[in-house]
Amino acid sequence: MTGYLIETIKSKFPGSVLETHAFRGDETVVIQKEALSEVAVFLKDELGFDFLMDLAGVDYLSPPKEGQSPPSPRSAAGVRWDLSANSGEPSAPASAQAGGDRPRFELVCHFYSTKHNYRLRLKCPIAGENPVVDSLTALWAGANWFEREAYDMFGIQFSGHPDLRRILMYDGFEGHPLRKDYPLRKRQPRIPHRD
Repeated sequence: MTGYLIETIKSKFPGSVLETHAFRGDETVVIQKEALSEVAVFLKDELGFDFLMDLAGVDYLSPPKEGQSPPSPRSAAGVRWDLSANSGEPSAPASAQAGGDRPRFELVCHFYSTKHNYRLRLKCPIAGENPVVDSLTALWAGANWFEREAYDMFGIQFSGHPDLRRILMYDGFEGHPLRKDYPLRKRQPRIPHRD
């Protein structure tokens, strides 16, 4: 089975697949964000992926360039960097060290086919401070709350979502708390008291 899904998707969308890999039966396909809707329809209609198990955002904010000082862990703004016990030098979290030309955000979807017992991880890099990608709610109703969570925590916009609003934070909350540049000591507006 290993490789079947990858090869099928690569042959159907040769210009949209950026990367693939498989490890112990877990197949992963990385695609361009512009192809997300088309690939999702193919997964559901042709390959039988009837269950969207999970959809999440990832922030790959890079650490400062060499010679630049990172934000202080005590500052009210910026990324929290751990101090290495060995060198005393700041080091970024492992996921932030990817850096390079990689887009800042990534959408990660896990699909399952109950008929064929297939699993697939689909990743979609999204660049920019205001990331936007197509919604999957028209294909899988369960995407609704997953997308609202990714919007609330990371600020990823989902075009075509029927009700894109916060799901975990209150309406007046400023910012997106799982972004790596979210200020550690940011004070939020108070919620007005209701009688």
